[in-house]
Amino acid sequence: MKVKYSLLHQEEKTNARYGIIETNYGTYETPMFMPVGTRATVKGLTPEQVKETKAGICLANTYHLWLRPGENIIDHAGGLHRFMNYDGPILTDSGGFQVFSLAKNKKKDITEEGVQFKSHIDGQKLLLTPEKSIEIQNKLDSDIAMSFDECPPASATHEYLKNSIERTLRWARRGKQVHKNPNQSLFGIVQGGPYKDLRKYSAIETVKMDFDGYSIGGVANDGESKEDMYKAIDYSIPYLPKDKIRYLMGVGDPLDIIEGVIRGVDIFDCVLPTRIARHGQAFTRRGKINLHNAKFIKDLTPVDLECDCYTCRNYTKSYIRHLITTEEMLGGTLLSIHNIRFLIKLTEELRESIKNNNILEYRQKFIEQYNKQDA
Repeated sequence: MKVKYSLLHQEEKTNARYGIIETNYGTYETPMFMPVGTRATVKGLTPEQVKETKAGICLANTYHLWLRPGENIIDHAGGLHRFMNYDGPILTDSGGFQVFSLAKNKKKDITEEGVQFKSHIDGQKLLLTPEKSIEIQNKLDSDIAMSFDECPPASATHEYLKNSIERTLRWARRGKQVHKNPNQSLFGIVQGGPYKDLRKYSAIETVKMDFDGYSIGGVANDGESKEDMYKAIDYSIPYLPKDKIRYLMGVGDPLDIIEGVIRGVDIFDCVLPTRIARHGQAFTRRGKINLHNAKFIKDLTPVDLECDCYTCRNYTKSYIRHLITTEEMLGGTLLSIHNIRFLIKLTEELRESIKNNNILEYRQKFIEQYNKQDA
């Protein structure tokens, strides 16, 4: 079956909402944070470790899997779930963001047909079209596929974004026409930068195509301010259906997740928790910490006293610092487990605050505690 969203409660003072997503792999509550498994693996973690963080939907990357090992290899293996041995729902992105961010020498030709670029691996000239992106995702057999869109930079002008939106809408129609996997949901993507009129137009026109869910794209770009990110959400949400999933792409900072939920977003994803883990950094209730710091050499407390993850139940900052400074792989794994669980636990608490109609009070308390790192 395709994923189905049900809205169970709307918070009284904000746009925050509590709901459930029904999938072929079970029912999951929202708001939700989704770990990113770029190359069919969450870096440094086994599928069992990912599941132990109480993760629901996991992401995989169409662009990277297209290049290696190739969609036909994964199709031959029986689809992405079997290939990576993950028995939960999987969302695949369209590859659009990677084409625009990873293309070799950043040179690419955007035409009506699609985007021609050079592979970041070997410089081979490639063409990714809306049809090709959907064809790849059909073969990957993810539970949720994303429409192929243009990903403009944060510096794009209003005029450029208007033309870009029109192209993205045409690409979305073409992708929807060739989508053939009956068990796979297809989401549309709303663009428009920080401009109210463009976000409204993009949302209304995308919703007319009746996708299974909708994402707010074009946020969390290099050079984008927090204010512009929040504007993009505020200007998009009013025009998205209440009975469909709302997905904010590429956002994983704890404070941004809270702000997104308050504005009406249901699901989030980001590579941030595993990326900073590999550099020795961890989320805590009192802000982000860097375990390279010498002050943790003899610290025999968990990364976060309030965390219930495997890492915090079994290891100390002192030991993890030793792993990080000696470049042992286990250090990145333990911090990745913690960081992912931290964000998932955050969304669990946000769900309870929505049910209790006190999410604004929760935000205030979280921010006050989060800014006390040195206390």
